[in-house]
Amino acid sequence: MIRMLLRVLGREYAQPMRRTIALMTAAAVVEGLSYALLVPVLRALFGGTPSDARPWLIAFGAAVAVYAVLRFVGDLSGFRGGTTLLRGMYHRLGDHLARLPLGWYSASRVGEVSVLASSGVLQAMSVIAHLLSPLISACVTPLTIVVVMLAFNWQMGLAALAAVPIVAAIQIWTGRSSAATDAERAAGERDSAGRVIEYLQAQPVLRAGGRSAERFRLLDDSLQEVQGASRRSTFSALPGVLGLALTVQAVFTVLLALGAYLALGGNAETPEVLTLLVLAARCADPLLSLAEMGGTLRSARSELARLDTVLRTEPLPEARQPVQPLRHDLRFDSVAFRHGDRTVLDGVSLSVPEGQRLAVVGPSGAGKSTLLQLIARFYDVDAGAVRVGGVDVRAISTEGLMAQIAIVFQDVYLFDGTIEDNIRLGRPDAEEAEVRAAAAAAQLDEVIERLPRGWATNVGEGGALLSGGERQRVSIARALLKNAPIVLLDEVTSALDPVNEAAVHEGVERLMAGRTVVMVAHRMRTVRRTHRVVFLEGGGIVEAGSHEELLRRGGRYADFWNLSMAPVAGEGDELEGTGSPAR
Repeated sequence: MIRMLLRVLGREYAQPMRRTIALMTAAAVVEGLSYALLVPVLRALFGGTPSDARPWLIAFGAAVAVYAVLRFVGDLSGFRGGTTLLRGMYHRLGDHLARLPLGWYSASRVGEVSVLASSGVLQAMSVIAHLLSPLISACVTPLTIVVVMLAFNWQMGLAALAAVPIVAAIQIWTGRSSAATDAERAAGERDSAGRVIEYLQAQPVLRAGGRSAERFRLLDDSLQEVQGASRRSTFSALPGVLGLALTVQAVFTVLLALGAYLALGGNAETPEVLTLLVLAARCADPLLSLAEMGGTLRSARSELARLDTVLRTEPLPEARQPVQPLRHDLRFDSVAFRHGDRTVLDGVSLSVPEGQRLAVVGPSGAGKSTLLQLIARFYDVDAGAVRVGGVDVRAISTEGLMAQIAIVFQDVYLFDGTIEDNIRLGRPDAEEAEVRAAAAAAQLDEVIERLPRGWATNVGEGGALLSGGERQRVSIARALLKNAPIVLLDEVTSALDPVNEAAVHEGVERLMAGRTVVMVAHRMRTVRRTHRVVFLEGGGIVEAGSHEELLRRGGRYADFWNLSMAPVAGEGDELEGTGSPAR
């Protein structure tokens, strides 16, 4: 467990942790050795000259004082290290999560990462502050006492030593027998965390269906599974706890009988036997504490194992000698990309000259958003290459690539802060005038004027206090402030009302001006403002050309256009562009 803890902490924090472990180990050894001084003390007290015990008592007091100092320094180091390493662990985990490919973040990992980043890290790091010292003491002090017993009486020492593999075997067996139920409980906790998030996110749907007063069956089932798994985990550990207690009592009974036999047979002095029995009794307390700590230690070890698994997940590799592109054109060279067992893109080749706009159109699931994600290197391609300015994105540093690209997603996430805080994510060191100019260009002025505290208004977690269109404007302002030469737009107006759509379109036009743009569009009217259109279907490019060229061909793009511009049933000819392309 300690080896795994050091691996999880990493090189930066492992060395201070080793010093803390060394202090705690030294304290446990001194504690065990101090008990050795009880042998001459009791010999003198039970002998003819009790005054001879005085120097041994002084030595014993000095040993106890050294132990107390070492224990205090070790525990203090553990507490300080625990709090320091807790913050460092959050930073390390956060930095690592930010470098993992987006494909790692599957839906099933929402609850897992949520639990791991909150209670998981806290529980794992609490080992240092609260469990490490008792654990080392429970293991090292009894072993030291056994060595002391061997030095004074080899028969009783061997009898005590014989218990060591039995105790170790019981601990290993308990850990293995509880591993399955502990893993089941941990999986249930992760699932229930995901169900809680789902329940909160599903409130609009539940209320719209008139089920707001009903219990959420999936969440109830998940919580009941956690309860059952916790009960099974407790019962699975019970045999080990009882086995350890019985073993300790049995060994002490054997030592008591052996000591009596040796004393009565004249093979050992009575004070010596009494002292060794006191030492044996002193071994019992830390060994029994292992049973009490067992459940907490297994739980902490499980969290450490999960942290270790995440931290050992390989991020996208960084170039050793990164190259910075000098141009801002884009090119796909025979790109293939698979997500799991599904081929999303296969042999895709296209180019976007610097300063021009490309629209990517196609049915849902065709891989349109994947194209954007490959440009931003959210994933690495399985074959071929994606190039920015003629440079493979894998040869560009992450920071260098992100500096070249501004992305506006369909689903905008805002952090719990003010509008200004969220806009500044695009460029934190921007001047206030630049932030205001970006907001004005994104048509945010009228939104800010309506807010009760203007710029100081908190937008809530995820931007919950703003509408979808208002959040989209913040996202555009963020991209405008970043002022990157390449812009990626992912269906930014697909779910907006006409008022917000008009405002967002105006902001998007300002964002695209003079930049290289790749736009994924569901609302087909937006593609008319691009230089070139590609129709993506079945993992490949079916058609490519300008909007007018593709309409004249009458192929898949024209069918898609006509279908998207057709009137909704019952609305007659009131909609613009019924059945024919708008000119």
